Amino acid sequence: MSPASRSGLQLVGDVGGTNARFALADITGPTPRLFACESFLCADYPGVEQAIDHYLRGASAQGARPRAAAIAVAGPVTGGAAALTNGAWRVSEAALIDAGFSSARVINDYTALALSVRHLEPQDLGAIGATPPTAAEETVVVLGAGTGLGVSAAVRDGRSEAIATTEGGHIAFAPGDEIEIEILRQLTTQFGRVSLERLLSGPGLVNLRAALARIDGREPEPLTPEAIVTRATAGEDALCVESLDRFCAIYGAAAGDIALVYGARGGVYLGGGIAANIVDWLRQSAFRRRFEAKGRFVGYLEPIATQVILHPFAALLGAAQSLQPGRDASSLAMAADVP
Repeated sequence: MSPASRSGLQLVGDVGGTNARFALADITGPTPRLFACESFLCADYPGVEQAIDHYLRGASAQGARPRAAAIAVAGPVTGGAAALTNGAWRVSEAALIDAGFSSARVINDYTALALSVRHLEPQDLGAIGATPPTAAEETVVVLGAGTGLGVSAAVRDGRSEAIATTEGGHIAFAPGDEIEIEILRQLTTQFGRVSLERLLSGPGLVNLRAALARIDGREPEPLTPEAIVTRATAGEDALCVESLDRFCAIYGAAAGDIALVYGARGGVYLGGGIAANIVDWLRQSAFRRRFEAKGRFVGYLEPIATQVILHPFAALLGAAQSLQPGRDASSLAMAADVP
């Protein structure tokens, strides 16, 4: 991409608890195009403005600085500002304008993922179970476990679409069998209230493994989420295998519950950093069985496709979509903080 061709591009970002991703976006066509996609560790920068400056020094060298910015943030957005739920950064439209942008938008990261769904190609998705055809104008749900657990929906009625931005990752965990009842008891002792995020996230996988060990009267050695997944997929550690199996089962049950809440006949999409790394495990796990196991509503859930978002910069597509004409703030539901 030549310096001259960069002049009409805008900055888009996806800021999570661990990583910040940026790109330059062409929003002139019906589907945004991304250039110079890069990822950075949030811990390497004191704030988002410094990370953006570092990115732009390389990505837009000799080209015009983007005039507009849209940053998707893993936290509730109020009045154009957000603090990371699982991180130290604060991101605001006012600060971005002070940093030199003519206009700026801060949206929730799962607002961005919901906006991205229309632009994902078949190669950007990994199916869990069958993928029956669904009407393009049906409501879809996006949820994803990563540093935290995000939930959103693109609510469609055949004529229009509105994004429901939520803090659904913080609804209460509902156990599905005797083992999960014991897991809830263990985590209630530790945390008091047990939200879905306490299990369906990187830290949640650690919590889950510890709870399963204590149920068996053991105190496990500390492991990172990455180490748990590595040991499980290598078949090297029975407790890690059990933990990842249980994680997938609870993930499926939660996805089915949220699909019922929104009437997500258009499909359920899994974002976040974990699902894309364990697609094969999800496929052979109890995820889909628990997704459908809703008593009288099995028949309602069976036709709903469940797919993993494999596109590494899907949220950046959605952030770019939020800058397109017609996407004003009134069409993007703002998140409210949920304890």
